[in-house]
This record gives sequence, C-alpha cells and structure tokens, in this order.
Amino acid sequence: MSSPLRISPAKANAATAAQLADFGRQTFSDTFAATTRPQDLAAYLAATFSPDAQLADLRDANTTVLLAHMQGRLVGYAKLRDNSALGLPEASAADLAAAAGRLEVAALYVADDWIGTGLGAALMRAALALAEQLHCTAVVLGVWEKNDRALAFYKRFGFKEIGEHGFRMGETVDRDLILRKGLAGRAS
Repeated sequence: MSSPLRISPAKANAATAAQLADFGRQTFSDTFAATTRPQDLAAYLAATFSPDAQLADLRDANTTVLLAHMQGRLVGYAKLRDNSALGLPEASAADLAAAAGRLEVAALYVADDWIGTGLGAALMRAALALAEQLHCTAVVLGVWEKNDRALAFYKRFGFKEIGEHGFRMGETVDRDLILRKGLAGRAS
C-alpha cells in the first residue's frame, strides 16, 4: 500500500513560488514569532519569502526545493543548496573548491499540525538521499542556538556542531550553530 505522502522536487514556476512564499512565511512565523521582535520578523519575511525570492531559488541550478504534499495539501518543504561553503573559512579559491560536494539544508519546515508526525524525518531522509545521489561528502546546516527541538532533531540524524555564524533577522543578529554530517564512505 502506498502512502498518501508525496515528496517531490518543486517546479520552477510562479504558482509554486507563490505557494512556497505563503507556506514559508507561515511556518517561519509559527516557529519564531514568539521569540522575535515583530519588526525584525516582518523585515525578514518580506525579504526572504516574497514570490520573486522564492522563484529565484527555484530557478537556481544549485538549489533543490523538495515539497511534501499530503492529499494535495502542502505540509512541508526542504530547501537544499549544492556546493555550500557554510562552515568553511571565508572565500579563498581553496575554500570554494572545498565546498564542492557539500549539500546545505538551508531550510526544513513542516506545518504546525504536522510536527511530530515523522514528516520532518521523511524530508531529512529525502535530503540525505539527494546528497548521496549527488555524491556529496557532507551535509551542513545552520540552526538557531536556542531552537532546542530542531537541535535534538538534527542530532538524531548524526549532525555534529562544527562552528557558528550570525543570522540576521531585521536589526537582530542571532547566533546560529553550524552542524555537519559526514556521509559514509566519502572523504570529507
């Protein structure tokens, strides 16, 4: 019996971009509204989750967006960036070469009513499967240091802290931890 959950790459079109913008604004707000100044959250949402910004991501050759649909309803997504320099020292030619083979989980969100159902894990397994298909050596991501639920989730998948960086949301700069998971049998 097949599951009604469908995880598939997003199509790069205006309708998908608009849907992803709405869903991204909602899930990001659900996650961070209680801990973020309203003006900072509004600035971040406007800059990050416009349909134009989402369409640019969908058209970026190094970005893959996986959409999770349950019975036709968008319930989650993961935005993945190939050749990520996240966690590497700043931009020398050698650093850029080191970024090859690293997949970044730039975003992974599920609808509030789907948290705890295994949907996030299904999206992460799909991201790790893509990393394997791309012959990546590692998967990296940034996560807010105070997002205990997300930190516990990523640690269950074997991610380890390798550094930190600032994450700007409006006028506020939060501390994000950079996590990395090496992929078995691959050089890192």
